Amino acid sequence: MTDQAVDTGGSKLPGNEQRPAAAPAPTVSQFLGRTRELKELRADIERTGLDTLSGRKAPRARVLLIAGRPGSGRTALAEELVRQVADRYRDGVLRARLTEPDGTPVPTERTARELLTALEVATPPGAAEDDLTEALREALADRRMLLLLDDAAAAEQVDALLPGTPECLVVAVSEGPLTGIADVRPCTLGGLDTKSALELLGRLTGAVRITVDPRAAEGLVEECAGQPLALVLAGSWLAARPQAAVADLAKQLRTEGDEGPPSARLFRLSYAGLPATAQRILRLLSLAPAGLVDPHTASALAGCSVSAAHTTLDDFAALGLVRLLESPLPQYEVPGSLLPLLRALAESRERPAELQLARARMLERTVRLLQSCRAITETDSTEAREKLLGMPRTLRFPNPRAAADWLRVRQPALLAAARSAVADGELDTLARRLMSQLVRAMVAHFGTQASAPELYGIHRLVLDVAERRNLPREQAAALLNLADLDTRTGRTAEALARYRAALDAGREANDPYATGRAMESVGGAHQELGDYDRAADWYGRALAQRLARDERVDAARLYGRIATAHTYAGRYGEALRNWRSAVAGHRKNGDVAAQARALSELARVQEYAGRPEESLRTCQEAVEWARRADDVRLQAALQLRLADTLEHLGDPAAAKLHRGAAERMLGEELLESDSGAEQGPNACEIRSASSKD
Repeated sequence: MTDQAVDTGGSKLPGNEQRPAAAPAPTVSQFLGRTRELKELRADIERTGLDTLSGRKAPRARVLLIAGRPGSGRTALAEELVRQVADRYRDGVLRARLTEPDGTPVPTERTARELLTALEVATPPGAAEDDLTEALREALADRRMLLLLDDAAAAEQVDALLPGTPECLVVAVSEGPLTGIADVRPCTLGGLDTKSALELLGRLTGAVRITVDPRAAEGLVEECAGQPLALVLAGSWLAARPQAAVADLAKQLRTEGDEGPPSARLFRLSYAGLPATAQRILRLLSLAPAGLVDPHTASALAGCSVSAAHTTLDDFAALGLVRLLESPLPQYEVPGSLLPLLRALAESRERPAELQLARARMLERTVRLLQSCRAITETDSTEAREKLLGMPRTLRFPNPRAAADWLRVRQPALLAAARSAVADGELDTLARRLMSQLVRAMVAHFGTQASAPELYGIHRLVLDVAERRNLPREQAAALLNLADLDTRTGRTAEALARYRAALDAGREANDPYATGRAMESVGGAHQELGDYDRAADWYGRALAQRLARDERVDAARLYGRIATAHTYAGRYGEALRNWRSAVAGHRKNGDVAAQARALSELARVQEYAGRPEESLRTCQEAVEWARRADDVRLQAALQLRLADTLEHLGDPAAAKLHRGAAERMLGEELLESDSGAEQGPNACEIRSASSKD
């Protein structure tokens, strides 16, 4: 329920962004009034706290509270205060909104993660709330920063995010007092003073219309109770009607009576003046995820063209019904205080089936945009290019960078759409497609590692719904995805528990893919934990299933995984047998590159087992297959291994020839970097294997 400030041109300035971000204070302020409140707030920064009076050092950051109802200009006041004092905080400003536009409190875990991201502090996906808030306090411990926490619903939200240093300052915005946070005095807002309110009206309507009838203007301010949102709606209404007198608007408001706050009465007046088509579009904006709308969203909701939706949104922005956000792409926000009014209109004027259809159109459009967003990255895929060309021009992106920009700008709304798509406990076809395409688009543009926190949240959403509705197949898929993310961030024990749960769910769903994947992943987790016996056992179970289903490619790969586990355990005989089976499997499958790699590993284990002559012959065979596979890097690595083996056998001249061949393949500089990479994991393998001898 963020409020707004108004600049001299009448355009709306965003109260804050969906994501927190360190940002410099604006150099020019167009803020009006609130002189007394600003003076009190600035004085409160320097006020001696209760801890200081008792002789103790303040344990954490001071909190300034700005309290007021939606539409009172509370966010605008907070932003102006931040602008005035930001230069005192050398490390910058962080902003976060603690309540969704629909009034739902934002989970503290999500807010803490976003603040850490703004600070460029890496956070593992799936980390607990306590771990994230502790990491946030540690990150702020040696910084002097200002935090603006907008739209706090409860004291607990603010308390969990408070920096543990008095060097930082927190400005919190809330509707009421934050009971439970010590030493906080709220600055409670009423209406603007008459002079500032008149100036605000004049900026929107033109000064002449205010000065020509000052009594009527003062009467309009009184009808608006000095509330900034009401004044913006009133000024925008007058600006759209140059022939209307200020007195006419004041009279209409008095005729409306006292039903609801002034902003609600002015909203109804603006709504009534819209054409029927625009009224319907405005009503349907209540369905926009997170209250964020772009032309595509409005177009899909209303079933109109994108250009018509864009024009209508601009008209709404001119009337103060939405605000245009500062963004590289056209994006608008529905003021949180207007959302309940829009919802009430939608529920009273639209049949439930029509609302459901509008939501389905919006989700379908989102899915198609995500498909296009991902397809533009698959330049080597003929199928992807054909699919892209088959889409309407309005859904296509000109290049991958434009698609990535759209995905980045729309990400808060896309994640909100994913949350709302499963909020009712359903996982219908459209919701599943949305989840799938969102994950694939984010991975395509940002990579799995960078997208991991958001992906973790999406998979956890699916898991919650799958568990509630007893959908074992979806449950298995979500558990596997979550466990994979746990594995990548080093939480192997947690990953193992999830892989086992995925195995149970896969068996319940009679899903052979999920079952086999889970068994193999359980083996991988045991291997990572150093339990090589169990790793080999679970790989063997997965292999048995693959062989029973005649899945030869996966079977050949699993022979290699079993061999690796035996190698770590020092059981070189078992490792050699399984690597030979892997080589035979890849040969039957016609996978030359995989055969070359398997021969390379076989040669390595033969060397560990003290069979240098066999290792030399196998390595020479591997070089030939690597040449056929056109794998220059593997050829060079094998040439180096041949050189090491020949030196071990007492033939330095031949060893020198092989080293020279490797240098010619990759070049001196590349050879150094590749040999470093080669030594990394391989050296670990050698040490692990040797320690078992």
